[in-house]
Amino acid sequence: MTLRLPKFQYVAPRSVREAVATLSEAGPHAMVVAGGTDLYPNMKRRQFTPDMLVGLRGIPELRGVSALPDGGLRIGTGVSLTEVGTHPMVRHPYPALATAAGLVSTPQLRNMGTIGGNICLDTRCNYYDQSEFWRTALGYCMKLQGDVCRVALASPICLAAFSADTVPALIGYDASIGVTGPDGERTIALRDFYRMDGMQWMTLRPSEIVMEVVIPNPDGLRATYSKLRDRGSFDFPIAGVFVGVRSDAGGMVDRAHLVLTGVYSMPMELTSAQDVVLGNKLEPDVIDAAAEAAYAESRPVDNTGGTVVQRRRTIRAFVKRALEALANDVSADAARTA
Repeated sequence: MTLRLPKFQYVAPRSVREAVATLSEAGPHAMVVAGGTDLYPNMKRRQFTPDMLVGLRGIPELRGVSALPDGGLRIGTGVSLTEVGTHPMVRHPYPALATAAGLVSTPQLRNMGTIGGNICLDTRCNYYDQSEFWRTALGYCMKLQGDVCRVALASPICLAAFSADTVPALIGYDASIGVTGPDGERTIALRDFYRMDGMQWMTLRPSEIVMEVVIPNPDGLRATYSKLRDRGSFDFPIAGVFVGVRSDAGGMVDRAHLVLTGVYSMPMELTSAQDVVLGNKLEPDVIDAAAEAAYAESRPVDNTGGTVVQRRRTIRAFVKRALEALANDVSADAARTA
């Protein structure tokens, strides 16, 4: 079966202000598009059928990677995932973000896809990401045209999973985003941008556009990102884990961020695992306890690839491996300064 795009009007504004005005005038019949690597396939499956697409690729304000006076970084949301993954101003201070960007899909799609598109990625589910013919035969689901969540029939909300790779790293590095719309500009901590609802997973208001990502100075945070997917390339994460820690001169962890993607309808901070390592050295018993806390805190549902058991066990393994690697880094630093 050949899937074709529905008819739509494409508008290419030259500024953010013009884009916001166009969206405001068109109302709910318009959507924004940058790389289109997720939106266009969704349109082919008739998950979205906008009358108008407002293209953001030609807007200079959305481009560029630049250093901030406080040692942080500003990334325009129109920057490609390839550039995020290879840019020296990202790779050295924020290696886990570069890793995450480099693990998205394939080289061709990373060349097209943008950091802004990854932040605003649609939630996914085996019952939702199907052709219109398939969904019609099944009877639809809550996220599109139906009234029941096919994953959990008694659930009052949609359980589609949020599966962006870069977002857990950005949250772990305490990033915020700059948003502009008809009511002006606002700044949102990225961890506050999402909510636990597969249908309304972002707090973006009508006609708003995400303009930039601002990441503060990592301030000694050491971090990794690990990804589980069905195949070794192309696929979305069915479990992705960011692990970041900072230790003081005595080796005690005084800052910890563990963030999960691909499991819930929003990126989730593994607070129990964070609490285990905070105030402790990364000794084997602490690492094991943190990995078990992450396992206990992770509750996938059967709505993507893999199995629930596989995904939970992998999260535990990812956390353990990451903390062991970070502990070795701390030990090596201590040896060099001794």
